[in-house]
Order: sequence, then structure tokens, then C-alpha cells
Amino acid sequence: MTDLFAGLPVTDLARAARWYEALLAGPPAFYPNDAEAVFEVAEHGYVYVEVRPELAGRGFVTLFVDDLDARLAAIAERGLRPESEETYENGVRKVHFRDPDGNEVGLGGGPGGSSEADAAPA
Repeated sequence: MTDLFAGLPVTDLARAARWYEALLAGPPAFYPNDAEAVFEVAEHGYVYVEVRPELAGRGFVTLFVDDLDARLAAIAERGLRPESEETYENGVRKVHFRDPDGNEVGLGGGPGGSSEADAAPA
């Protein structure tokens, strides 16, 4: 594999693009057509939203980030807040956001906000 594209179905492309721009800290990398917006979240890793009203609100995806606390603070400055947070026994944390259609976008972070590699035992 060379690239990963994770898609989320939405009802309104402009509204979804604005929301994901606030969550992901930037505009779409590209619009492949008039029904999709693609956001680059990592090298060769993309989240895209696609107008598919019949499926809107049923999607979910989780992104693991290096510094969850810093990411959450930056997202809050852009006006978004997670709806819930959980901490697993190993200290890994996950927060849940919901886009305007109800799709779940999770952000995860290692113990103490470190990356997964940093959290792994030596």
C-alpha cells in the first residue's frame, strides 16, 4: 500500500469542509470532484468527506496524534470541543468529536500526551 484514504459520509460538503478544517487545522488538500473534500492528516494518510446523504452520520475514524493535549487546546481555540473522553488501562487516551452529521472522529494520544512510539516499553 502507498496511501490510506478514510472516508466519512456527509449531507453538506461546504458545512462539513468548514467543520473538518477547524478540527484538522487547515483547508482540504484538494477537492477531487464537487462531492468530496480531502484532508491530508499524515504523509500518505487522508480523511475525506463525501456527500452521501443516505449514509451520513454512520461513519467513524480514529487518528492517533503526538501530543493530544496540545492538539485539543488548538482545536478548542478554533471553537470545537470533544463530546467525551476515555482513558484506557495503559494510559492511552481517546476523545470523541462528532461532526455536524453525527460521524464520530476520535483523537487518541499516548500516556502523558506522548506518541505511541514514546509510550511503548523499551
